[in-house]
Amino acid sequence: MNKYINIDDIENVSKTIEEAIQLKQSPFRFHHLGKHKTLVMLFFNSSLRTRLSTEKAAKNLGMDVMVLNVNEAWQLEFEDGSIMNANTAEHIKEAAQVISQYADIMAIRAFPSLTDKQKDESEYIINSFVKYATVPIISMESATAHPLQALADAITIEELKLKERPKVVLSWAPHPKALPQAVPNSFVTMMHELDVDFSITHPKGYELNPEITKNTSINYNQNEALKDADFVYVKNWSSYKDYGKILCQDENWMMTKEKLGNAKFMHCLPVRRNVVVEDAVLDGENAVVIQQANNRTFSAQIVLKNILENLSS
Repeated sequence: MNKYINIDDIENVSKTIEEAIQLKQSPFRFHHLGKHKTLVMLFFNSSLRTRLSTEKAAKNLGMDVMVLNVNEAWQLEFEDGSIMNANTAEHIKEAAQVISQYADIMAIRAFPSLTDKQKDESEYIINSFVKYATVPIISMESATAHPLQALADAITIEELKLKERPKVVLSWAPHPKALPQAVPNSFVTMMHELDVDFSITHPKGYELNPEITKNTSINYNQNEALKDADFVYVKNWSSYKDYGKILCQDENWMMTKEKLGNAKFMHCLPVRRNVVVEDAVLDGENAVVIQQANNRTFSAQIVLKNILENLSS
């Protein structure tokens, strides 16, 4: 592995999940790999789980870690040929090459605008770093994808599944803010890599990018979709077609204990209690969100391990 910005950067998903679970049993086994190696993490947007879990993963492998909150430091320019006489102080061409001299691996987190679909889908921030940096790049969430989260989700399902082909449902939920499609996009993509009975449920108008969902079954009746589910992944996202817009705030789509049934409840966190999901679910025995969050360390660690091994080969 020489980068991780999308799930298709994983050569063998099943093998990687298995290796991550093994790594979880002995997290310091490969501490030598990162000796005298540095991970530089660049945050264009704030983070809790992603920041801490990725740093912990790197330190488990013996790496040094440096963190830069980019927008608090200086404004980067990404457009070629731009006349930089306004707010931007440095071009990505220089910045990426300079940071590469300080880092062995770079990790980037940059959210979408949710106003310009074409620009967001170009992934201009993370792709600019891939283009101009001279070290491997890891996505800690981009405009359209969150592959580290999706890998943690897959690890969680593999650890907890009680049958060979579980039924997994991705369910939209209400939220007061317009949220990106990155997490559901990557979750859908990951489910296509696993042997699961997968479907999506959401109100009409909240269809994700059809190039990502492909032939995934979509059910606009939440109760019907959730019947006999083994895992229910709940997440809000704004409209893709009417890009970035909130089309409805139907409180009936909130996840309840009654609707969840015997399924395991999954969410990437943070989650708004009694808006996205009721207390009874989060505080109940079927919620696995804490285990999911813990697995963020090992999704990041297996990716870093594979990249470090590639660097040393």
